[in-house]
Amino acid sequence: MRKLIDIDEATLTKLKVISIFEKTSVKGLIENAVQAYVKNKQSSQFNNLSDEEKEDLGLLMLMQEADRSERVSREEIMKILKS
Repeated sequence: MRKLIDIDEATLTKLKVISIFEKTSVKGLIENAVQAYVKNKQSSQFNNLSDEEKEDLGLLMLMQEADRSERVSREEIMKILKS
């Protein structure tokens, strides 16, 4: 995905200098910075969740991994619940 962002000249100059020392492109440096920021925010938001909210989030993640093409009949579910 391509997104355009505006960066002031002073910050761009600093990014260019950092990119030289890091031996990477300015684009790569910005991408890494954004990824680190997002990961940090996700981590801090997760730490602020209650145990119940963490459980809900875990269940949501498991549901997203489920194979939606597999189907189970009502009889099979009822049989498992009666066990």
